[in-house]
Amino acid sequence: YTSYADNVVFEFCKMSKEAGMDVFRVFDSLNYIENMRLGIDAVGQAGGIVEAAVCYTGDVSDPKRGLYDLEYYLNFVRELEAQGIHALAIKDMAGLLKPNAAGLLVGAIREEFPNLPIHVHTHDTAGTGVASMLAAAHAGADAVDAATDAMSGTTAQPSLGALVASTQGTNLDTGIDLHEVSKLNEYWEECRGLYAPFESGQKSGSADVYIHEMPGGQYTNLLYQSTQLGLTGQWSQVKTAYAAANRLLGDIIKVTPSSKVTGDLAQFLVANDLTEHEVIEKAEELSFPNSVIEYFQGYLGIPPFGFPEPLRSRVLKGRKIEGTDGLSCFDGRPGAQLAPFDFEGTQAKLEDKWGKDKLSD
Repeated sequence: YTSYADNVVFEFCKMSKEAGMDVFRVFDSLNYIENMRLGIDAVGQAGGIVEAAVCYTGDVSDPKRGLYDLEYYLNFVRELEAQGIHALAIKDMAGLLKPNAAGLLVGAIREEFPNLPIHVHTHDTAGTGVASMLAAAHAGADAVDAATDAMSGTTAQPSLGALVASTQGTNLDTGIDLHEVSKLNEYWEECRGLYAPFESGQKSGSADVYIHEMPGGQYTNLLYQSTQLGLTGQWSQVKTAYAAANRLLGDIIKVTPSSKVTGDLAQFLVANDLTEHEVIEKAEELSFPNSVIEYFQGYLGIPPFGFPEPLRSRVLKGRKIEGTDGLSCFDGRPGAQLAPFDFEGTQAKLEDKWGKDKLSD
């Protein structure tokens, strides 16, 4: 994962729209509004529908949770709405949106923005997904994500059949026939049986996600990666280290690619048997994963509450960013400090190497 020059983002959106893409979900892994503005502008210029996402972490129903309170999210939504977005997505990538929190968050947004379409995405890692999506719907969400029953639960989305059945005969009735849902599900039950040998081995929900906050899409991948790195039998330590890594990074939003940074640092902690204190004290001499170094250099943007010090300064001591005029870190939106990509020059090089007849737009 990397930052691209602005003209690459605009060209990508233009070509995607021309190829048939209608709705673009624009999100940033740190909820960095400057990155969001660029994406929103690019989609708008291309003529696409902008569904801007606010990535969720923490717990708005717990006043002791800290930085990511209800006012933080409302302020971010206000900034997005001011950009002229067409719809809002609440991207709960780790399944941290508890039922009470879903009602509070969606209800507050709906009260302030009565005409803004709200789409909620979650994962069912802890097993509370159905309850949370029902709470979101009752609070005013227009759409919630679900998975067919055979593929639902744990790190996937909550059950479609359960949501359909739970809303039958209410003002939230989906109008979907549960019998037809079940027929479709039979196919996916058979498919899942065929692919069972490739599954992660996760058998049930896990409420400790509220502690480590690992995104559902990363959970099973990191479990597999940990095995490949020789950390078999240390999965519980990796999850504990993930929470520690998050604290070291400044309690950040965790979604691709910031979640990869957190996961890489967590595995680094376990593999080297390091504590949080030792990481801070020895930062200048440790060989951190490249993703962690680039995070502190600002490749992803700036986290909502800034970078943690003194860790950042110690990690970056003596380091420079390649291709810049001696910068040790970006001081704003990274794409704004990158030179435009040379499309014509690159095309000419490719034509010289492979022949003009081998290339197409």
